[in-house]
Amino acid sequence: MANPATPLILLMLISLLAAIEGAQNSTELKWAKKLKTRKKTTSETVTNLQFYFHDTVSGKTPSAVRVAQATDTNKSPTLFGALLMADDPLTETPDPNSKLVGRAQGLYGSSCQQELGLIMAMNFGFTDGMYNGSSISILGKNQAMNLVREMPVVAGTGVFRLGRGYAIAKTHWIDFTTGDAIVGYNVTVIH
Repeated sequence: MANPATPLILLMLISLLAAIEGAQNSTELKWAKKLKTRKKTTSETVTNLQFYFHDTVSGKTPSAVRVAQATDTNKSPTLFGALLMADDPLTETPDPNSKLVGRAQGLYGSSCQQELGLIMAMNFGFTDGMYNGSSISILGKNQAMNLVREMPVVAGTGVFRLGRGYAIAKTHWIDFTTGDAIVGYNVTVIH
């Protein structure tokens, strides 16, 4: 024969567990919640791209021009506040006459007062082979005086739709007098 107190003890145990769970949930943030992940229904591709970015700010036909600046930009050793618009060629090798694989179009600005640091919002649009018409977008800080730096790939179009990843930039050549530069990019995109 069952003990008549058993259902009462069971009810008290369930109430206690519910109270503990409620206390744990009360520490959750109001502005964030965990979402259940769904099963992966498609496979993702990882693509590695290697190309060279030619940024020319001097001469008769520059590929990047200053479009705005702060009142004290020219007094700053880092040109803090300068904003440039770019339409730079992307090539297969560091040679400016090598095969054109795309264009880097967007803007970058001097965003640091103590070091030369650029904020970049740049679209790398490709024009070659299976990547013709596809693009990736980079948005982040470019510590231009570091030999090697990393920036995030935040989006993509075409083949790179829903892309994300990172870009490793390495200065290949720079003219400190004019500011012209050739930068090698090694980009990994998950799409």
